[in-house]
Amino acid sequence: MKIKVFVTPKRNVLDPQGVAVGHALESLGLAGLKGARVGKVIELEVEGADTPLFRSQLDKLCRDLLSNPVIEDYHYEILGS
Repeated sequence: MKIKVFVTPKRNVLDPQGVAVGHALESLGLAGLKGARVGKVIELEVEGADTPLFRSQLDKLCRDLLSNPVIEDYHYEILGS
């Protein structure tokens, strides 16, 4: 099964990279931009089934390894096989 994990800075955390991207987009003519946030996407491909136990393990991996829960949020999409 394929999984995409999205990790982004929490809303109350300063995102200097997002600010820089926002300024660049505005200087290139993008009108009406209200903000930009920069994060990361981790793509996983694993064998197995989407079960409550698997989701619990995936949440633990996201929380303990793929994100910093103090300053980042995460969510994931399970895309199937």
